[in-house]
Amino acid sequence: MKKSYLPLLTAALLTACAPTAKTPAVSTDSSASAPTAAPQAAAPASWQQQAQEFLTAYSAEYQKLYTQSSEAEWRSNTHIVPGDTTNAAATARANERMAAFAGSTENINRLRELLEHKQDLTPIQVKQLETALYNAANSPQTAADVVKRRIKAETQQTEKLYGFDYKYQGKSVTTNDLDELLRKEKNPQKRQQIWEASKAIGPTLKPGLLSLRDLRNQTVQALGYPDYFTYQASDYGMNREEMMALVRKINQELRPLYRELHTYARYELAKQYGVQQVPDYLPASWLPNRWGQDWSSMVDVKGLNLDPVLAKKGAEWQVQQAERFYQSLGFQALPPVFWEKSSLYPLPKGADYKKNNHASAWHMNLEQDVRSLMSVEANTEWYETTHHELGHIYYYLTYTNPEVPVLLRQGANRAYHEAMGSLMGLAARQKPFLAGLGLIDPKVKTNDMQALLKEALGSVVFIPFASGVMSEWENSFYADNLPADQLNAKWWALSKQYQGIVPPTPRGENYLDPATKTHINDDPAQYYDYALSYVILFQLHDHIAKQILHQDPHATNYYGSKEVGAFLADIMRPGSSKDWRLVLKEKTGEDLSARAMVEYFQPLMAYLKEQNKGRKYTM
Repeated sequence: MKKSYLPLLTAALLTACAPTAKTPAVSTDSSASAPTAAPQAAAPASWQQQAQEFLTAYSAEYQKLYTQSSEAEWRSNTHIVPGDTTNAAATARANERMAAFAGSTENINRLRELLEHKQDLTPIQVKQLETALYNAANSPQTAADVVKRRIKAETQQTEKLYGFDYKYQGKSVTTNDLDELLRKEKNPQKRQQIWEASKAIGPTLKPGLLSLRDLRNQTVQALGYPDYFTYQASDYGMNREEMMALVRKINQELRPLYRELHTYARYELAKQYGVQQVPDYLPASWLPNRWGQDWSSMVDVKGLNLDPVLAKKGAEWQVQQAERFYQSLGFQALPPVFWEKSSLYPLPKGADYKKNNHASAWHMNLEQDVRSLMSVEANTEWYETTHHELGHIYYYLTYTNPEVPVLLRQGANRAYHEAMGSLMGLAARQKPFLAGLGLIDPKVKTNDMQALLKEALGSVVFIPFASGVMSEWENSFYADNLPADQLNAKWWALSKQYQGIVPPTPRGENYLDPATKTHINDDPAQYYDYALSYVILFQLHDHIAKQILHQDPHATNYYGSKEVGAFLADIMRPGSSKDWRLVLKEKTGEDLSARAMVEYFQPLMAYLKEQNKGRKYTM
């Protein structure tokens, strides 16, 4: 359910999902530094003018190379032929060119020089220069050999990851197949086999990941960052300790509710699987998700099962309907290129190549070329995912405007991008919204508490995984140089501590279970983005429901509300040209906090405590 919105570009691009319009001229007021009388020699250009000339030239080249890199990555993700290295080689070349430019010694020196005079520059110039220097840190040509080796290693890791042949009961299966089996299978022994099949790729990825750790750390160390995790956190204007303090605080705020959900799940699943002895911790293979990050399919809300209705409508309808939703809020129709060039549906049976099945949204040229890579099928999960991915697409399109320079065409912070996607996923699941679309009968009686429980088993359950297990493991991996013989042990210790989940059988260091998670390989050290995005999304939803729609946050209908659309567009339009904290405070009146999320699920707490009476708590 959690999706990476960025193309799997070089880390330089990963960190700078910038977009473009014709590079806007930033208004400069050079009168303050221009002499009134003509001097004997031409006066040196003001620092503002120098900065603008540099940024204009830099942005044009950046955009050109970014586009080439995006196109190469797109081919590498949509047409994977086992044994054929053509795409990989082309991608590596494009990414190397991008890295050589973004991290050129000349650019780094000039950026530093201009930033020494930041008091003479406009705020938007400073922001662009700082972004360019941040991008440079992931590909400094002062460590050109390291950068080249890292890019090659990343490309090879991606190919291993998406070209892997998963096997279950002797047959080749896709990750979609395994996910479906984990949602439906009731036999604990079979579930364990399915789960183990989903982890089979781990050992294949171990050498590559260890190599990437060293290369990523060495790359950013060349520009003064102690480690890769610290580098990624700095994109929020925070250091590593501040980021970890923030994600731990969010975990603590949601811990009481998670404890109730954990207890409830242990007893309910034991009953479902016919197991007499309720385990103290949840076996990972019991959960309907490969990493235990989403348990929502445990609950089937009568009257809200959309699968049969969606199956009749087909996969294409889901994408078209998601577009209609955004248009109803006042957003434009998707540009034709989206429909012409996206890869939206599963490959036909018998295709002689594979594609990355992980949903993502791509801003190909930082202009109007926006695409999505999905494998949409006619079911509820993909219904929500299409709304989510189009949230990214409309964010790209909204900040691609003349006021936002190409380097700042990205989310206010990385979490905002996910928040926008997930907010629309949440809105698209609300009962009045579904009734308005004719997906459910408006008169249908549904159990609202079960519906809230299903939501909590999705979003609340996700927080300990994202801000706990993933963030703590990657922090330890990159910043503390976690030893190679403790990688799996650390992962399962964190899973037990944060999620109350244990492996079904011992998992020694011959396995590498964290590497089975896409992001550990190709979207590294930033999974807290998703956790923070949930917190932001509930803050935004709380404001929309109460202040704009004047509806119960549990039963809203955004559809057709131009006011909601304008509120969201105001957040999207500046891209990263405004500080993310300021944007949140201005639009919602509060700082980042899990308050709205805790409040949203408050009715569920009393219900769960009642259900868990007499049960043993182990967290």
